[in-house]
Amino acid sequence: MNAFFKNASLVSIALALNVPLAPVAYADPPSWAPAHGWRKKHDPYYMGYSGKQWDNDYGVIQGNCNREAIGTVLGGAVGGAVGSTVGKGDGKTVAIILGSVLGAVIGNRIGKEMDDSDRGCIGHALELAPNNQTVAWQGASGLGYHLTPLSDYTSNGMKCREYRLRVNGQNINEDRREKACLAGDGNWRAGEH
Repeated sequence: MNAFFKNASLVSIALALNVPLAPVAYADPPSWAPAHGWRKKHDPYYMGYSGKQWDNDYGVIQGNCNREAIGTVLGGAVGGAVGSTVGKGDGKTVAIILGSVLGAVIGNRIGKEMDDSDRGCIGHALELAPNNQTVAWQGASGLGYHLTPLSDYTSNGMKCREYRLRVNGQNINEDRREKACLAGDGNWRAGEH
C-alpha cells in the first residue's frame, strides 16, 4: 500500500509538470497615457495636434509647462516668430504661439508681460494637451497662467483649437476664451479665426 501512494504521488507530480501554463499577454498602454518604462526610453516622442512628433513635452502631458526648459531651447529667438524651427537638427524643438496679434487678443497688459517662454508654453499646450486638460505655469513676470484646450475645429482648411486662458497676479485676474489656428509646423496664430 505504501508503494501505491508513492507511485500516485509521482504520477501527480508528473501530470502537474506537463500542464501547460497560460501564456502571458502584455497590452499596449492607451495612446493618451504618459510614457513610462520601455516606451519612454525607446520611443520618447509625443504626437502633437498638428501631426508632428515632438521629442519633449516640457511637462505639458503632466499639466505643468516647464518654461525654463522651453526658454533654454528658444534661446535668443525674437518675438516667437521662429516657432518649431528652433534647434532644428539637434532634436530640440518647441511649438509656439506667434506674437503679432497675441497682445490684442489676450489684452495689451498681459501681452506685454508675456515672454517667449510663455508663448512657448501656450503653443506646446495647444499642440499636446488633450481637450479639458489644464496646463499651468508661473511666468517670469509673476503672472500665473492656466491654459485649457476646449475644442478642436477647422477654419479655412486650418486646424484650430478653442481654449480657455486664465491669468492671475499683479492685480490681474483674467479669464478668457480664445482661439488659435496652426499657421505652420508647430506655429500657432491667435485670434482672427
